[in-house]
Amino acid sequence: MYEQLQSLDGLTINFNASGIHIVNIILAIVMFGIALEIKIADFRRVLMHPKSLIIGLCSQLFVLPLLTFLIVASGYHFIPPGVAMGMILVAACPGGNMSNFISSIAKGNVALSVSMSAANTAVAIFMTPLNFEFWGRMYVNFLNKRSESLLQPLEMSIPHMLFALCILLVIPLIAGMLFAKYFPIVRDKILKPVKSVSLFAFFLILAFALANNMEAFLHNLFYIFIIVLIHNGTALAGGFSFAALFKCPIPDRRSIMIETGIQNSGLGLAMLFNTKIFPEGVVTGGMLFVTAWWGIWHIISGLIVATGCRYKKISS
Repeated sequence: MYEQLQSLDGLTINFNASGIHIVNIILAIVMFGIALEIKIADFRRVLMHPKSLIIGLCSQLFVLPLLTFLIVASGYHFIPPGVAMGMILVAACPGGNMSNFISSIAKGNVALSVSMSAANTAVAIFMTPLNFEFWGRMYVNFLNKRSESLLQPLEMSIPHMLFALCILLVIPLIAGMLFAKYFPIVRDKILKPVKSVSLFAFFLILAFALANNMEAFLHNLFYIFIIVLIHNGTALAGGFSFAALFKCPIPDRRSIMIETGIQNSGLGLAMLFNTKIFPEGVVTGGMLFVTAWWGIWHIISGLIVATGCRYKKISS
């Protein structure tokens, strides 16, 4: 298994400039759609009832990256560096665009889910590069102490990542919130179509990512599936357990679990495509395929878990 996955680290992924621009535009549309559901009142609600939100953000911003590091560190004999870096990148991304919908299916606290999405997306411009840089270096240092062949730190440009996140997150977020505030009637009419378009657009990003690498992806799908299954399952279980540790109400635990397990891997892909963030030749097949498969699997696993929660009676 390790040898087969390791071959992905030797598979260099290159993207053309026009394709990168298309991905950025698609992701901006997705983020605009998310922002249409975010209102200033969501942030006010946070200030009134901050406990579950703070616990949820800690779960996303600190617990998930820590759990990810523990997985790649404990499994370094089985998980190649490129795959591990892809897992760390996914863990550093904010929550995904399906989390609020899945939270509603699970009979979670949808208001909390929306508030978490808003707050997490707002701080992602700083926390995503910070988490990826911190845990990525921790992993490299850990691996270098246990391997004869030294692993070089992953080269990436923090300033370019901050600029890209501003374009991909902050601007669409502000634009969507302003649109929802000043054109509420139009917003109500276009919300459902925009959600559908956003989901379709996300799969377009995945299709673009895998288009020229489909054979290699399918050849390694079983192993990537197992790794993402473990990683995503740990994220969901970790989110629920962390919320339970602080005795959050059951609906809040469900929303925190889902927010922790549903990551914006589309943003991760957009960053991998950006040669100003990751220089050409740095991104490997392991990073790409883990990030891409997360985007598919977390929707499936989220819906499965949410359906199970929906039919489980809340006893406390």
